[in-house]
Amino acid sequence: MPDFSTLILFAAAALVLTATPGPDMLLIASRSVSQGRSAGFLTYAGIALGTYCHAMAAALGLSRLFLTVPVAYEIVRWAGCAYLLYLAVKTLRSQGSAFAPSAGLKRLSGRRIFTEGLATNLLNPKMALFVLALFPQFVNPNGGSMILQMALLATILNGIGFLVNGSVILLGSHIRGRLSAIKRIPKLPQYLLATVFAGLACRLALGSRG
Repeated sequence: MPDFSTLILFAAAALVLTATPGPDMLLIASRSVSQGRSAGFLTYAGIALGTYCHAMAAALGLSRLFLTVPVAYEIVRWAGCAYLLYLAVKTLRSQGSAFAPSAGLKRLSGRRIFTEGLATNLLNPKMALFVLALFPQFVNPNGGSMILQMALLATILNGIGFLVNGSVILLGSHIRGRLSAIKRIPKLPQYLLATVFAGLACRLALGSRG
């Protein structure tokens, strides 16, 4: 297993990376503002599981497929774009009452919120390449099971991510409680969330592999 100093160095790198605003943080924040604290934490749980999946794929060598077979990267990238656009349209077509403070989480199930967070993470090939590029730098080839080492690094990344994004979730839910405009414009949360989904789709479509 990696030694303690290596893990501390990785934790420092993970803190810098997770504290830098990105697609995951934006999605978590928008969920928290539009549907409350529980939705934000469920979204993060889905994203965290996706990180474990990417780590396991990297440990098994599956992520290298994106580097050796460019068409595989493109297929996943465009599938991710299509899925995010689907979520944007579906969000806009939802009833305004589904986002009311008292009924939002009842209408939109926790399973769906969790699954959308997971799928958004899994369908982002850049996340797979990120894990493949960063994690091996902190793995000890002679330190035992590669899968266990990758799982440990993913756990550290997710733990730090929980602290950082947890703060974002609490702030987002606080903003939700004070956003009186929601009462005057019932579909405002839907517009916000749909804009985030569409923006992430555009970012994924226009992003390069570099």
